[in-house]
Amino acid sequence: MLFAPFVVCVLALALDRMLGEPRRLHPVVGFGRLAAVVEKTLNVTPGTPRRSLWAGCLAVLVLTGPVLCLAVWATVVLDSLLLLLAQAVALWLAMSLRGLTEHGRAVAEPLHEGDLAGAREQVSRIVSRQASALDEQGVAAAATESMLENGADAVFASLFWFLVAGIPGVVMHRMVNTLDAMWGYRNPRFLYFGRAAARLDDVMGWVPARLTAFTYTVLGNRKLAWWCWRNQAPQWDSPNAGPVMAAGAGALNVRLGGPSPYPGGMKQRPILGGGQDASPASVESAIKLVSHGIWLWLGILLAATVLVFLVVWVKWY
Repeated sequence: MLFAPFVVCVLALALDRMLGEPRRLHPVVGFGRLAAVVEKTLNVTPGTPRRSLWAGCLAVLVLTGPVLCLAVWATVVLDSLLLLLAQAVALWLAMSLRGLTEHGRAVAEPLHEGDLAGAREQVSRIVSRQASALDEQGVAAAATESMLENGADAVFASLFWFLVAGIPGVVMHRMVNTLDAMWGYRNPRFLYFGRAAARLDDVMGWVPARLTAFTYTVLGNRKLAWWCWRNQAPQWDSPNAGPVMAAGAGALNVRLGGPSPYPGGMKQRPILGGGQDASPASVESAIKLVSHGIWLWLGILLAATVLVFLVVWVKWY
């Protein structure tokens, strides 16, 4: 069915719009809890390079292998209609556009009202920074960065991997991205154990990150976004977050990055973007940028599908 990928994407976005994230029994949350158990079981020699590295590889295999096999099996055995519905549900559970919007606005609204304490509490739920040390601009910057980066990881990467590899692709990416979020820290416990998950996430996120950066560039301040992508992204420590954050900051003409407080101390990060301070408006603008990007991707997918349909129709008729 030629139009099936487009239909699945529309259905998944409709489910996300109507239902949002499941409040109970979310499979990603359940996977995260299982990953925590596996990590405690296998990561018994943190700081030992070889053993920790192999233990991390085994943990990734143990966690992702059975689920990936189940996803492949479902793709093979389900008939057309059931497969379409299963794909829509899988993509809905992996892609959280409504959740992203709700988290961002939960920070922006208290900031609009001058409630810094409330904004700090909300931003602490979506970033790992020491929220109590952030001023108003710092809270807005943290939330804006979260919208841009999670737009790439949770929304556009999920769409990309569904279009490339169906249920197995979107499920594998979501699992790997979750493991990287849990284990991808450069501290004594995870420096070696989390390396396999981090590297695999870098590989799976490479193309989606650059497509996301291109999307932000097209939909925002194009000249500034392109300049930031080319000149500022290489300074960021993440090969995928750099292009996304730099292009997004440039597209919004907002200044992001810079020194930020973390529980372990102040972290010096490169400055990204333009000259405007982050604010509640920049959080809202980041949300709109992601939402408009979804419409752009759907438009391109529909146009490509129609073009293929016309080529096939002309060839056979």
